[in-house]
Amino acid sequence: MDRRSFLRNTALGGTAAAASSLAAPAIAQGNRTLTMVTTWGRGLAGVFDAAQRVADSVTAMTDGQLTIDVKGAGELVGAFEVFDAVTAGQADMYHGADYYFVGQHPGYAFFTAVPFGMTAQELVNWYYFDGGMELHDELGQIFGLKSFLAGNTGAQAGGWFAKEINSPEDFNGLKFRMPGLGGKALGKLGASVQNIPGAEVYQALASGAIDGTEWIGPWADEKAGFQEITKIYYTAGFHEPGAGLSVGTNREVFEDLSPAHQKILEIACGEAHQWNLAQFLSNNGSALQRLQSSGVQTMEFPESVWDAFGQASQAVHDENMGDELYKKIYDSAMASMAKSSEWIQKSTGAYVAQRDRVLG
Repeated sequence: MDRRSFLRNTALGGTAAAASSLAAPAIAQGNRTLTMVTTWGRGLAGVFDAAQRVADSVTAMTDGQLTIDVKGAGELVGAFEVFDAVTAGQADMYHGADYYFVGQHPGYAFFTAVPFGMTAQELVNWYYFDGGMELHDELGQIFGLKSFLAGNTGAQAGGWFAKEINSPEDFNGLKFRMPGLGGKALGKLGASVQNIPGAEVYQALASGAIDGTEWIGPWADEKAGFQEITKIYYTAGFHEPGAGLSVGTNREVFEDLSPAHQKILEIACGEAHQWNLAQFLSNNGSALQRLQSSGVQTMEFPESVWDAFGQASQAVHDENMGDELYKKIYDSAMASMAKSSEWIQKSTGAYVAQRDRVLG
């Protein structure tokens, strides 16, 4: 029995019955509605917006012939259940951060972010021109998915802490929320790493269930209200230098769409990626100023901590190199990043340094 058949016949806990009633796309008078489940609480700043942007664009470009009904986390299935719901055919598509699904395959991390990985620009360079999209598809075929990048947060902050981090030893025993391979790297430094859905992070931090958290960046973090709990904010992180978001569509559902609607979905996802990146970056500067004005201390990790991040991150990669597809994705992503990085440093990097010097 293949994985798709197994998943289709396996219940997803208490949410399966509710989801299964919506498994078949609604089709009336030639129009079709697909159900999108998401890893985001409804209205969660930026990330839920990206999902809704895809849906709105598809409706507009198809003149309403194809619509997408966007569900927030918990409305049909839980935030971390969306992958299995779609692979099992209990929902048509999901929008989320693919690194939530490293338990299904660790290679999924690369389509969100890996520690010391690609910036947002480097990610799309790899994705569209150096084989990333094809590898996303190869990975998706294992699970019966057709996936596209569909959002980006830009560089994410190092996170909010109850106390300053002065050495790698300060992570020992720290209860910290961080998903993906970055979280696994922190675990190697002795942290007790939690993977908590975004909509639940504020309460976990406020209650003391966790000692600290990363989320996204100044705008989304301000909206989440973390500054009400702690004033210590590390603004540069190692874990997500340009975090991509994705739409994963059940492959049978995708293949049942007309070629025109398939292309429209692909284009809507690509547009949402760039729109969402601009949304985050255009809001972060003013949000950072407001946070600082409210007494938030913006800090940077010392070099000894960065070195420890690097060593732990490479150890996590090394642990996965025995998986042939993981290694294939890793090698492809690192080669593309190296190719992009030199020119970015010598062009944009040099320009920004000189611009800041000249303009003061």
